[in-house]
Amino acid sequence: MMAIGLMVAATLTVLAGIHVYWATGGTWPGTDEASCSRAIAGFKGIDRMPPPAASLAVAALLFIAALLALVLARGTNALPAGLMLLAGTGASFVFVARGIAGYLPAWRRLTPEMPFARNDTRYFSPLCLALGAGFAFLTASGMIS
Repeated sequence: MMAIGLMVAATLTVLAGIHVYWATGGTWPGTDEASCSRAIAGFKGIDRMPPPAASLAVAALLFIAALLALVLARGTNALPAGLMLLAGTGASFVFVARGIAGYLPAWRRLTPEMPFARNDTRYFSPLCLALGAGFAFLTASGMIS
């Protein structure tokens, strides 16, 4: 269980760091703001990065989710059992929903820009589904033990 928790937490921590990088003006994986925004956000006609506050908010949520994965993996009762169940189930739901969304036509109409659209179906959505499955496993394991 700890190995899954560490993998989920490490992945989320790296993603949080990338969002902080974008909030501070980073343009990877693009070469400028317009190409980066098309690569990471993909909304129709986008040519500017999301506001730094939005990137920092996402970074904070990803880091909190990383901490949650570690707490779930340890099986400790850092919070009441019902709250741990709610938090783990909620995290799983959010990541699975985002993963599924990447394959829906409505999402593709909102985010058609390349290379985001291609990377979303190849990498981003499968990663979200894996993270959601990781949270489901951690949550279920914690409830069983």
